[in-house]
Amino acid sequence: MAPVGCHAVEIDAVPFEVNVPQAVLDDLARRLEATRWPVEPASGPWRYGADSSYVRRVVDHWRDGYDWRASERAINRFDNYTTTIEGLEVHFILEHGSGPAPRPLIVTHGWPGSIVEFLEVVEPLAHPERFGGDVADAFTVVVPSIPGYGFSQAPDAPITPRDVGRMFDTLMTERLGFATYLAQGGDWGSIITSWMGYDQPEHVEAMHLNLVAFEALPPDGRLSEEEQAWVERSAVRRDPEAGYRIQQGTRPHTLAYGLTDSPAGLAAWILEKFHGWTVPGEDRDPPFDLDHLLANVMLYWLAGPGPASWLYIATIEQGARRLPDGERVRVPTSFLLCPRDISVPPPDSVIERAYVMVRRTDAPDGGHFVAFEQGDLFVRDVREAFRDRG
Repeated sequence: MAPVGCHAVEIDAVPFEVNVPQAVLDDLARRLEATRWPVEPASGPWRYGADSSYVRRVVDHWRDGYDWRASERAINRFDNYTTTIEGLEVHFILEHGSGPAPRPLIVTHGWPGSIVEFLEVVEPLAHPERFGGDVADAFTVVVPSIPGYGFSQAPDAPITPRDVGRMFDTLMTERLGFATYLAQGGDWGSIITSWMGYDQPEHVEAMHLNLVAFEALPPDGRLSEEEQAWVERSAVRRDPEAGYRIQQGTRPHTLAYGLTDSPAGLAAWILEKFHGWTVPGEDRDPPFDLDHLLANVMLYWLAGPGPASWLYIATIEQGARRLPDGERVRVPTSFLLCPRDISVPPPDSVIERAYVMVRRTDAPDGGHFVAFEQGDLFVRDVREAFRDRG
């Protein structure tokens, strides 16, 4: 097996620059101005979904204060490319790391995130010496957009995270020329990355996940007390949040009409998750910079948000959320798990039936979008997890 860490000799991809036509932004401004607001229920903030006062402030700032061109510059400060894989144009950021042997690392987002989640961690991962770190920890960082998200072409019909994993392995090996690589993911990214490790273990040296994609209970159904307590806590945490998953996993196209036509509706649908999956049950704003949140929402608006939900129905229909019975992902895997995530961190036993877990970090705080919310923690844990691997 070739060692991890060399620059690709030749990139089989086309340079790409984000430059949205002004007519698209003008149309968005008109739609924001014409927002029709729903009746507000008599309840506490966030009780029945996205808080009305918060969404109004978001829309006001989106219309009058937010600068998309600044977000374009933030994306374009890195090298961007597109390449055709399995008939689809796939967009990705590529930042070559410092030093003589930066290790290739692919970082994959999920829903309702995007490449925007990682814009503030790409440089520290690629150039640790600029932030007081050791150049030996440098990565060549690849951040792709899942097909149907951001600037990646949408498929004609739903595809599974396993399909996306195969495509992203092609990106790393055939388009970028890496013999082996490291992989990180959260949300759908954790599932995509896990399938990459399962299907292409000869390419994936090690993985780092901030969500346990494959949760494996005992095959005989005999749960330990710790496992039973986790199952019960998970139901309490997940069930009130399950509406989005049921809708997107059964009738995503019906939802798409509203999200495609109304920017306020799209923002409410997405940003409610940045609240509920980060500060659940609290009457306060999501703890993220509003311009960064709007940059993330913009990638859905510009792409047309419908296909981004197709992973849910494809996963349900094709059973892509579980491994074959008795199987494990045999790539060494590290986990960074946060207590406020929608997915309650499971006991080690639940993880170890599905993964070769070599490291686990239980963060003292934080939620689902750890790279976005706690960038320093994310960078530090990724560095430490991969330091002795590859």
